Amino acid sequence: MSQEASSGNSPGSYLSPPLQPRYLIRRVVGLMPMVVLTSSLLGTGAQGQGSGEYQIKAAFLYNFAKFIEWPAEAFTESSASLVVGVVGDDPFGGALDQTMSGKTINGRPVVIKRLKWGQNLRACQILFIGSSERKRLAQLFESLKGATVLTVGETEQFCQQGGIIDFLMEDNKVRFEINATAATGAQLKISSKLLALAKTVRGRP
Repeated sequence: MSQEASSGNSPGSYLSPPLQPRYLIRRVVGLMPMVVLTSSLLGTGAQGQGSGEYQIKAAFLYNFAKFIEWPAEAFTESSASLVVGVVGDDPFGGALDQTMSGKTINGRPVVIKRLKWGQNLRACQILFIGSSERKRLAQLFESLKGATVLTVGETEQFCQQGGIIDFLMEDNKVRFEINATAATGAQLKISSKLLALAKTVRGRP
């Protein structure tokens, strides 16, 4: 005898009809950011070094922030903006501004800053380090030691040298790897959902 028959319940009685739609709505809303991120990761091709690639990377930067937890001391006040900095040559063109203009992350307005070597990089919450800075990576990471900054790059050996997230191109698609050890050193908590999407995670938290 099946479990359904022995329990005396009809198939529809296992879920309360008034609660089922609410449950589904909560599930769908909760999964939407991950759907966006996964679609960018798995379903979108980036052609070489064209503008499409950096539109995708800009979308990734925006979505990364949704799955990172910064300590309270990373912000000067409870209503402070979340600062996304770009140091070195900016490969995004207008893609970063188009993606983040007018957006908020965890209730904080997003501010984009273009920075140069020697400026206060520690004031950012996310810092994209352009490939033009590859020879200065060691100096950059030394200057950021102890800072609560999510460093993101796209150069070879970026994570091995101390960066937190590195963009990779694989099969003409944008992927990324994560240095969890470096994230812990920066007092950042990375969601297990984001870790699961990474091609490689170095130093499991």
